Amino acid sequence: MIGIVDYGVGNLFSLKSSFYAIGQTALVSDDPAVLGACDRLILPGVGAFGDASEKLRASGLDRLVCRQAEQGVPLLGICLGMQMLFEESLEHGRYKGLGLLKGQVCPIVPKDPAVHKIPHIGWNGLHVTQPSLLFAEVREGDEVYFVHSYSARDCADSVIATVEYGEELTAAVAQGNVYGTQFHPEKSGPVGLSILKAFCQF
Repeated sequence: MIGIVDYGVGNLFSLKSSFYAIGQTALVSDDPAVLGACDRLILPGVGAFGDASEKLRASGLDRLVCRQAEQGVPLLGICLGMQMLFEESLEHGRYKGLGLLKGQVCPIVPKDPAVHKIPHIGWNGLHVTQPSLLFAEVREGDEVYFVHSYSARDCADSVIATVEYGEELTAAVAQGNVYGTQFHPEKSGPVGLSILKAFCQF
C-alpha cells in the first residue's frame, strides 16, 4: 500500500488519481499508525518551506517520515516535499528540513531574469546524471512539469537528474531508499506516470 502523507499541504487528489491511473492503490492519511503500515510513502508539498515544515512538525508526521525512511521504507518527496528532505532551506529565512539528505535549498537567481523568469514554471527536459530505478523508463531529454523558485544545492551525492534553466538545477535525487523529484510526476503526463510506476516496483 502506498501512503500519501497528509499534513495540510499538497496536491493530494491529483497524486491519488495518478496512482489509480497506473493500477496502484494509494491512500491519503494523517494517521501515523496507518502510514506506518504502508509499504511506500509519498511526501507531497506546495507553497512555502517554512509554513510546510511547521505543519509537518506540528502534526508529528515528521518523526513518522524519518523513522520509516531510516527503516528502509521507500520514500518519495515531490516538489516542496523533495526540498524538505534536505538539511535546511533559505526560503524567506532559515528553516530546518528533515535532514534525510545532505544539502541546502536556495533561491534560483537567474543570470538573465528577462529570459529565465522566476518561478520556473512549465515543461523542461531532464538531463539524467546517474542511473536510477526511478528512471527505468525515462529517456534523456524527456520533459516533465516544474513549478518552483528554489532549488537544492550542495547535494551532488544524491543528484540523479538536472534541468537547464539558465544554469543546471537539481531536478531529482536519490540516496538509498529516499527519492525526490523537484518536478511534479502527477502533472507530467506519461513520463511522470512511468516514474510513479517505477517507484511502486522497487
